[in-house]
Formats: sequence, C-alpha cells, structure tokens
Amino acid sequence: MTAATPPRSSSYTAFGLKAEAEPLAPGLHIVATPIGNLRDISFRALATLAAADAILAEDTRTSKTLLAHYGIATPLYPYHEHNAEQMRPKVLAKLREGGKLALISDAGTPLVSDPGYKLVAELVAEGLPVTGIPGPSAVLAALVLAGLPTDRFFFEGFLPPKSAGRKTRLTELAVIPGTLVFFESPRRLAEMLADAAAVLGPRPSAVARELTKFHETVQRGTLPELAAHYADEEKARGEIVVIIGPPGAEGLLPAGDLIDARLREALAKVSLKEAVAQVAAETGQPRRKVYARALELTRDEP
Repeated sequence: MTAATPPRSSSYTAFGLKAEAEPLAPGLHIVATPIGNLRDISFRALATLAAADAILAEDTRTSKTLLAHYGIATPLYPYHEHNAEQMRPKVLAKLREGGKLALISDAGTPLVSDPGYKLVAELVAEGLPVTGIPGPSAVLAALVLAGLPTDRFFFEGFLPPKSAGRKTRLTELAVIPGTLVFFESPRRLAEMLADAAAVLGPRPSAVARELTKFHETVQRGTLPELAAHYADEEKARGEIVVIIGPPGAEGLLPAGDLIDARLREALAKVSLKEAVAQVAAETGQPRRKVYARALELTRDEP
C-alpha cells in the first residue's frame, strides 16, 4: 500500500455514462455496497470507490465483480478477520500520511459482523477522520420485509453452532423487548428454528433468503411452523436472515389461537397455575385472560 503507483483514472461508469469522481477528502471512508443486486449502490459510493487511493475489501473476489461492473480501477487490498492484525498498522500508517482509503465488506454495510470496527476504534482514538457512506444492509432489508415490529430491534448476528449453546443464548435473549435479528447458515437453519421454537414458543417470525437477488424469498409464520417448513435442508440455500418477533407479538398473527397452543403444551407438563404464569410471560398477554382461557381448555378436556 505504500509503493508508488502511476496515475490512474478516477472515473466510474453507470447507466452507460462515464463520470469523473471529484477529489476525495483524506481519511477512511466506510462504503456500503450491494447485498446482491448490483444496482443497489449510490452515486456517492461509486465516486468514493473511484477516487480512493485504495480499497480495503473483505472478499476481493466479490469486490472485483462490483468494480468491473462500474468500470472502477482503484487497487484492491484484502482486509478480513484473518489478516486484520497484520494489515491494521499499515492502514493506520497510510491514513496518518493523509491517505484516502475506502473500506467495504463482502456485501452490505461494513463493520456489521466483520473486523472493521477495530480499525475504526483505533482511528477514533487517534483523531483520524472517518466518513460513512450509507447504503444497503441485510439486517434492515429483512427487518422491513418481515411484517414485525421495527420500533425496537436487537441484532445478534450468528448464534452458537451447537444446540446447547444456542438454547442458552436464546434464553438470554428471550426477555429483550424488541424484535430479534439473526444471521444463519443454510445447513443450520432448521435446527436453529427448532431450538428457537423450543425456547421462545410460537412467536411470529420470518426467514428472509437471498435478499435483493433473483430468488429472493420471505417465509413468514410462527417459529414451529417455520421449523417444520425448513426441516428439509434443500429448502434453505443462500444468504439467510431470521427475524423473530418480540415477547407478546403473537397477537400480531391473525391465524390460529397461539395462546391455546402454548397452554396445551404447558398444561401437559406443569400445573394450571404454573402454566398460566409461563404462557402469560411468554406471550405478554394479561394473566387473567390466559387464566380464563386455561380454565376453558381444562373444562373441554375429556
């Protein structure tokens, strides 16, 4: 990154038109890039990538496709979890000299589930300039498509890969009064949904797959329904975001009596009093309403 390079064009091409990028201010520029559809990028992002001295990319193979599509010739350097410790001092040195660098992730907004935040933290500590170029985010794209509350949400990223650790973490997350957002691997999706159903009950949820791409799908339903749907691994491929509604969101789903389902499950294991307390806590419904329904269910039992 410190070697001298010959002058190059700072241009980019969009919609068949070539544009020259304006000079870029010194510092690190955090640039959001498409999560699938190459058209989901701003003109500001293109100009920043074209005018930077170099681009730090999580996956240079993916980034080369993006740059080639828009005719950008800026040099690419890998910056990811495996080389960040070695690269960070070089990046800092370049920025101290007044360099103009862009940071991009594999897709979407950098620093979300990648090591970029450590670099930004060091820049902030040294008083070096950092600029954000906002844009696509798989977290937000999935959240707004799920049909679940968006006023509060908690992004967890990936849960532990083993069931025991996953259930422990889900139990910790169960009390958060907001929508939960997860990334998940296709091969672990069915197991993750089954564990979530066991811990969180029939909360309304959504599985968003391949967002912004040709095969984009958003499957909605309760956690048990989604777990059953994705029990076949062949149904889950590509990049996946799982959205789970907050405590009490069961009432948002129009179909089915979810309180009945939870009560029947609880009454098979514990006393009526304990079942009412458990279901009221899980669903956020008034205790008296749950108690009244529990009495009706027990009377109806043969």
